Amino acid sequence: MHWQKRREHFRAHLDGNYCIHPGSVFDPISARIAEAVGFEVGMFAGSVASLTVLGDPDHIVLTLSEFAGQAYRIGRASELPILVDADHGYGNALNVKRTVEELESAGVAALSIEDTELPRPFGSGGKTSLISIDEGVGKMRAAIEGRQDSNLVIAARTSAVSITGMEDTIARVKAYQETGVDAIFLIGVKQKRQLEAIAEVCRLPILLGGVGADINDLEYLGPMGVRISLQGHQPVMAAIQATYETLKSLREGTKATDVEGGIDKALIKNLSRTEDYDRWIEDFLE
Repeated sequence: MHWQKRREHFRAHLDGNYCIHPGSVFDPISARIAEAVGFEVGMFAGSVASLTVLGDPDHIVLTLSEFAGQAYRIGRASELPILVDADHGYGNALNVKRTVEELESAGVAALSIEDTELPRPFGSGGKTSLISIDEGVGKMRAAIEGRQDSNLVIAARTSAVSITGMEDTIARVKAYQETGVDAIFLIGVKQKRQLEAIAEVCRLPILLGGVGADINDLEYLGPMGVRISLQGHQPVMAAIQATYETLKSLREGTKATDVEGGIDKALIKNLSRTEDYDRWIEDFLE
């Protein structure tokens, strides 16, 4: 596969001056749908991967190989540049370096490494905590060391805004942007004053997740240096719900023909590239 063009596309967007919402994707077909309806970038989250690969909640039980494998399957299905959430890098700084190597090989356009203390340590009582800034810096430096393709975007991610406060957030942004990462990924910014304080010290493009409703305005976010603002992961939730309702309906006696009446078979043929396969069959097998 050729990943260069999509990485260049993602990096060019970071160098631009406007903000977009990515399309949350979870498998090859969802990536093709996101591309078909016009999303510029796809987002594959760790929580979504845990649901689709394992059927489990986001408790960091997914392995790197499982995540990279699904990321590759998503990437090969379309030309959509994919940003992935690589969680904590699956271990310490050495594991982070390996994570970057594997995800680069899997074809992602961009990835984030976060400074949350994961997996949940014994005795935490469910309270989320962060690793030290020094350890976070080590992880970001290791991520850069693991990168071979300079066009692969690496973002340093932190949830410090909602965990340790603004002073610590500013300190982390300042420290991480000196490591050579390409962007700062912030989770939990709810207020304009928070974003504006961060933007004053951040020299890198900003990615946002879990933003407050008051600031989730692309026209406001663009001039603030924000290039991507997540909307959540509704597509996988909708797919799970639709599958549940369909199976439940069939189990309760609904005829399969009645279910099929609401399915756009032409759309499915288009997304699965049936015409391409028909042509290949004629060319290679007939």
